[in-house]
Amino acid sequence: MIIHPVILSGGSGTRLWPLSRENYPKQLLCLTGEQTLLQQTVCRLGNLENVAPPVFVCNEEHRFLVAEQMHELGCAPADIVLEPAGRNTAPALTLAALALCAQHGDALMLAMPADHVIQDTGKFHEALRAGMKHAAAGRLVTFGIVPTSPETGYGYIRKGKDDAVAAFVEKPDAETARQYLESGDYYWNSGIFMMLASVWLAELERLRPDILAACTNAYSQGSRDGDFYRVGKDAFLRCPADSIDYAVMEKTDRAAVVPLDAGWSDIGAWSALWEISTQDERGNVLQGDVFAHATQNALVIAQHRFVATVGVDNLVVIETPDAVLVMHKDQAQHVREVVKRLKSDNRPEYHTHRRVHRPWGYYEGVDAGHRFQVKRLTIKPGAALSLQLHHQRAEHWVVVKGQARVTRGDEVFELTENQSTYIPIGTKHRLENIGDAPLEIIEVQSGSYLGEDDIVRFEDIYNRHV
Repeated sequence: MIIHPVILSGGSGTRLWPLSRENYPKQLLCLTGEQTLLQQTVCRLGNLENVAPPVFVCNEEHRFLVAEQMHELGCAPADIVLEPAGRNTAPALTLAALALCAQHGDALMLAMPADHVIQDTGKFHEALRAGMKHAAAGRLVTFGIVPTSPETGYGYIRKGKDDAVAAFVEKPDAETARQYLESGDYYWNSGIFMMLASVWLAELERLRPDILAACTNAYSQGSRDGDFYRVGKDAFLRCPADSIDYAVMEKTDRAAVVPLDAGWSDIGAWSALWEISTQDERGNVLQGDVFAHATQNALVIAQHRFVATVGVDNLVVIETPDAVLVMHKDQAQHVREVVKRLKSDNRPEYHTHRRVHRPWGYYEGVDAGHRFQVKRLTIKPGAALSLQLHHQRAEHWVVVKGQARVTRGDEVFELTENQSTYIPIGTKHRLENIGDAPLEIIEVQSGSYLGEDDIVRFEDIYNRHV
């Protein structure tokens, strides 16, 4: 049988703030190597036989980032299905199942979170082959992680006879977790599943017909948008939010569990990243421009500035251009409290990095003050910003590097290095990179309001409407 990977990429990874943020979550980050976690998820299936191109389910905000990362791999997705809003994993998997059934009649789905690490791909493939036998027989397969310690942060799966799932168990206390480990009858819940699309839809109809009805309506009302399939927004917003576990797996009599012992981690906190990373002789994991003196068992990541530590133990320091996190490693689960506060205060550090990615490239904030801000724009070769105007700001563009074509009102002209232009308030304009190297622009905005929502688009090659 052909395996159809379904990669669920809707998480936000708040416990890995400040690197992971709402608009650029952990699955899009390079945390354990040169590839992002999303790219690693795709690549670990590379040597497995009979694997189809993956189906992605992600939110609209991340669609171009997912597409770009797959382009970097030379991987053409079978589909990228867009969720108008997060509704947890059961609706996401249902959308993928509907897409695969529409294209193939039925399909063997391998549902995987986009933000996990699996270090031993050989053992992972062995587990998948074992799971295929159960899935082909009409069972809903979950892959249980063979525990290595009495963890209290994971749900557990208790195995029964003939690989059946005896029970799903909520996160235990420390003593109960120790008993689970000693018994040998429990696995960590990995969130990785395998089943026929038709079987999933049939069990969903039996156990959660409300989710199936909402997703079916949303998918039938969807439309193709370039590389993306955009489901019906209003119908999907009426869909209940629920996980694969709660909606089906804990209720079905078809669940089977296959053990997986392959160096798995969900990287659910900074302490988990430290555990799976290569440590130096003092137990430190250091990334970036870091000097650690009399420091041990620390995780220090410097993205933008030089960071020095002196005489500390068991510490986490994460430095980014706009935020710094310092905490004891044992408090890693409490980072979410910082994120909650940032969200309640409506601070940009909650959802956005200083570098903001767009389908044409990215921009970075350089400086800001009363009635002005300065940005650095990097536009990919062949890319173009939308034809647009602003009601409340003017813009000055200075070409630092590359070749630009500028549309300003009825004028179209070219600019090269050290040349500049001015875009008055209310003037239609567009910026294009006509060179074969990235175009770098310094943009100075001035006006009474400088928010990103002061934009009216007339034409956009990426089909963005807002």
